[in-house]
Amino acid sequence: MPKQIDEVFGVSTSILSDSYVDRGDLDEKITSYLRRDNHIAIRGASKTGKSWLRQKVIPNALVVQCRLNKTVEDIYREALGQLGIRLEISQSATRSLSGTVEAQTEFGTSLIGKVSAKLGITGSTSKAIETQAVRQNINDLDFICQLLRESGKRLVIEDFHYLNHDERKRFAFDLKAMWDLELFVVVVGVWSDTNLLLHLNSDLTGRVREVSVLWSESDLLEILRRGSRALNLQISPKLATELVSISYKNAGILQRITLDSLDEAGITGGKAAAQNLDSPESVSTAAMFYAEELNSVYQTFAQNVSAGIKKRSNSTGIYAHALAVVLAAEDQDLIEGVPASTIFATAHARESRIQQGNLKTALGNIERLQIDEDGRGLVLTFADNKVRAVDQQLLLYRRFATVRWPWEDMIAQADAAGEDYAAPTSGDLE
Repeated sequence: MPKQIDEVFGVSTSILSDSYVDRGDLDEKITSYLRRDNHIAIRGASKTGKSWLRQKVIPNALVVQCRLNKTVEDIYREALGQLGIRLEISQSATRSLSGTVEAQTEFGTSLIGKVSAKLGITGSTSKAIETQAVRQNINDLDFICQLLRESGKRLVIEDFHYLNHDERKRFAFDLKAMWDLELFVVVVGVWSDTNLLLHLNSDLTGRVREVSVLWSESDLLEILRRGSRALNLQISPKLATELVSISYKNAGILQRITLDSLDEAGITGGKAAAQNLDSPESVSTAAMFYAEELNSVYQTFAQNVSAGIKKRSNSTGIYAHALAVVLAAEDQDLIEGVPASTIFATAHARESRIQQGNLKTALGNIERLQIDEDGRGLVLTFADNKVRAVDQQLLLYRRFATVRWPWEDMIAQADAAGEDYAAPTSGDLE
């Protein structure tokens, strides 16, 4: 049965094996790390294929998705919840963690029983209507670690960058305790500087293997080659190069634009006779369609940020100038990170009343300005004194859509209101 194009190309929650590429032999490298006594950190920009990579090499994992405002305790609650265990925490400080765990399934009951026996702890059991609930007091992180280890599943923390700095640091210190207890964790997220976890906790030196999910042009071309073979398709070399160029070294963007280009060309699936994708108009139309679709995403981003900024007293102009500078930066600068010093130099040239300390405080707040009530919608991050685009679809959007950001209007309104460009505070968003 010939394959349909969406079975080969596109963005999917499940791996599309016909266009899956093991770039840089990462699959083999991570598989070897999984056999060793170490944590693993996987870093890469949004939609670079981190989730597919994780699914391929760790198919049966306990996956916890981070969101802004999530705490370390939330991570443990969600992980144990997947094992049929409810965690209630009464007190948490540094290495100390007090509370109870209660089994909600037969599997959870079995886990608590095994760990209690191993640690020499006697628990209490109470009969419910149909099931037996086992409730056990815990006095530190050890019990939680033993439960996770006893499950036989690898704990995977995805989108680690959504945690705020303090929570990241707390978890990095817990990772040292986990390593001591032979519980090895996989942390996945977006950060540019190497060895983030070691920066957060130097005691993790020698205990973490970090891998970077980066795509070369040849890797991306291989995606097109493999997918084309599955569809008996020929993509002209010039068009393949263009597809890779407008994907900004991002596999997810390439997958989506390729699928849409095939739609535009009227190619629906594989055929016995070879088919050709050689129309530049198909690719440009697909890219513009994708950018148009993204319009609501980035207009929502602009609205969320604008609404948050307008709540700031006397600092509207600082935020607006900063964002105007950031979103006018070159593509590569946004990928690698625009330094705060560069943002200040340009913003200060635009408005001399902006002071460096005030600007840096504003940059520290931009993540909270963007998210919705569910903690989603992060486009820009500020870490290591740099602002980065964690969503590289933004670059495609700017290239193919007519964008009018609201920052200049906000600056004009701030000036008309006589704003004095006072310093924003880190708590002014609460």
